[in-house]
Amino acid sequence: MADRTEALREAVAAACADASPLYIRGGDSKRKLIGRDCEATPLDIGGHSGIIDYQPDELVLSARAGTPLVALADALAEYGQTLPFEPPQLQGSATLGGTLACNLSGPARPWLGSIRDAVLGVQLINGRAQTLDFGGKVMKNVAGYDVSRLQAGALGTLGVITAVHCKVLPLPAATLTLAYDMPAAAAISTMCTRALESRPLTGACWLEGRLYLRLAGAENAVRHTASLWGGEQVDDSIWAQLRELQHPLFEGGEPLWRLSCAPNTPHIAQLTRAIDWGGAVRWLQGDVRTLNLPAGAHLTLFQGGDRSSEVRGRLDPVQQQLQRRIKQAFDPAGIFNPGRLYSWI
Repeated sequence: MADRTEALREAVAAACADASPLYIRGGDSKRKLIGRDCEATPLDIGGHSGIIDYQPDELVLSARAGTPLVALADALAEYGQTLPFEPPQLQGSATLGGTLACNLSGPARPWLGSIRDAVLGVQLINGRAQTLDFGGKVMKNVAGYDVSRLQAGALGTLGVITAVHCKVLPLPAATLTLAYDMPAAAAISTMCTRALESRPLTGACWLEGRLYLRLAGAENAVRHTASLWGGEQVDDSIWAQLRELQHPLFEGGEPLWRLSCAPNTPHIAQLTRAIDWGGAVRWLQGDVRTLNLPAGAHLTLFQGGDRSSEVRGRLDPVQQQLQRRIKQAFDPAGIFNPGRLYSWI
């Protein structure tokens, strides 16, 4: 575990002087996921790791960006706590900084929030080789415009994240999974109905003709809800398979698209392979380019396919201009992960 902030800053300064683009990577676990291909000199932050500060009583943690998530999970488990956004560890290679940059969250995201919701502050190196701090380290100190949250999903295009300060939560006392045989349309309706109830629901997905609901929280609340909702009690492993991208859904070479939409969006027959996040995520395969997207929905090429072209939905001219202005403010020379988010940024 080492603090390599100054070495990383010097590397960025050298790249700025030469106008040499950099590809920022930690565990390099997500290169073929979410973003476009990026051809640039690698800047490794994997060795920049370690927990900086952890206050179990305050439910806050600070760690360097290259810290593996598995190391954080182990440290938190000693105090009966966890990262609330349930991030994929990707066989131990996923890091805290990379998870923030990709805004990756697990099945509990609709109920417990994303990493964007959990982040309190960040330290990063901008395109002028300046080390900057944004946000705070505890919840009561967060004020002003929350620049920290801009890093969620920016895919490293706004700077080199060197440290992340975030909230943590206690581990649930009990967890239980219920399963029901039903078609997708009925599953969507059921998920939306259950989500409106004041119950300890932390997962709702549909796979291969079955609806799965996960309950997690106080043991009495979990058991009582299970008795009300019925269904078959099954193993909890389905959630780890989804979180870690180890379900057969993620195997094979066919492009896999992620549609983010309103939970009550009608079922998209022929294309839908799975539904997660209580209906808010649809995993699609097939000819999606001609799909008439619901209002407010957006489509992303998550895995496979041609990653040299655009993998995200198009932005209108006003949105593009805003993106360019943000990029210019953080990275005026455009050296960080060029083309990773969009071809034009």
